[in-house]
Amino acid sequence: MKSINVAEVCIGKEYKPFIIAEMSGNHNQSLERALEIVEAAANSGVHALKIQTYTADTMTLNIEKPDFVISDEESLWKGNSLYQLYQQAYTPWEWHKPIFDRARELGMIPFSTPFDETAVDFLEELDVPLYKIASFENNDIPLIKKVAATGKPMIISTGMATVAELDEAVRAAREAGCRDLILLKCTSSYPTTPENTNISTIPHMRELFDVQVGLSDHTMGTGVAVASVALGATVIEKHFTLSREDGGVDAAFSMEPNEMATLVVETERAWQAMGEVIYGPTEKEQSSLKFRRSIYVAQAIKVGEVFTKDNLKTIRPGYGLAPKYYDRLLGSKAKSELKAGEPLRFEDI
Repeated sequence: MKSINVAEVCIGKEYKPFIIAEMSGNHNQSLERALEIVEAAANSGVHALKIQTYTADTMTLNIEKPDFVISDEESLWKGNSLYQLYQQAYTPWEWHKPIFDRARELGMIPFSTPFDETAVDFLEELDVPLYKIASFENNDIPLIKKVAATGKPMIISTGMATVAELDEAVRAAREAGCRDLILLKCTSSYPTTPENTNISTIPHMRELFDVQVGLSDHTMGTGVAVASVALGATVIEKHFTLSREDGGVDAAFSMEPNEMATLVVETERAWQAMGEVIYGPTEKEQSSLKFRRSIYVAQAIKVGEVFTKDNLKTIRPGYGLAPKYYDRLLGSKAKSELKAGEPLRFEDI
């Protein structure tokens, strides 16, 4: 499977995981805080900073009917209307350029999730190098086609989607011009528990759609993300905040800077550890071979004396005969005089 190049950064199994810090609404409607989040993300070592491009009016209707009010008892946003939530969470469009400019200055790739066609047109004016489709929009085929038509790499989160729905989304993206597509395994609950992430889907999804697959992770901590790399994830996305105590629409399931820095390190270690199928000593293990067990003379032995469990021992280091010969040697006779501490060799038998 070919690697994908985004702003001179390669994404693929031959490269360390591509880590995305998702700001979402954690700026708490402060541009100053948004820029602080950008700097903290850069300091943590992530590759990319992502925001979301929408307004409350492009997301929903300003209506208080039950259909438009979050009533789920377990939801972080219970009691809010959709319109109220998106008013609170959206990133003002005039903030996009200063956020993107600062991210680029700090060596990150800035990009966004558009939620309607006007957002795509706006982001094209800012020359974003990459797009993401959110899980709740992975059934919005017209939006997927609009993004795909830009010809830029595209990430689609797969939360809630059936195989048939993903097939529709992938076909629509490819037919509309997308050549570089990444799917993110995602569970659309906030936060997600590890047992609900089902990351065994990652290799299956990769084979099914012949695309790179990553993880949009809403669990707490780093364990699920690290495990996903061992299953072949090439991209990891995590929500990011300066401090969960500061609150915000996504703060409860967002990573703090020290946690994100740990994620960057540990996912790279997981990727490095994957390696390839190999048996026998590696190059680095060659020098350790001498510390394996082998057969040594434990007591002085005269010519013609019988080898016994008292005068031969299987011990470290490894300069003598291999231990597999030990039982066969017992009862044999010494061909030469041997001193205690000498490694036993075939010519001594």
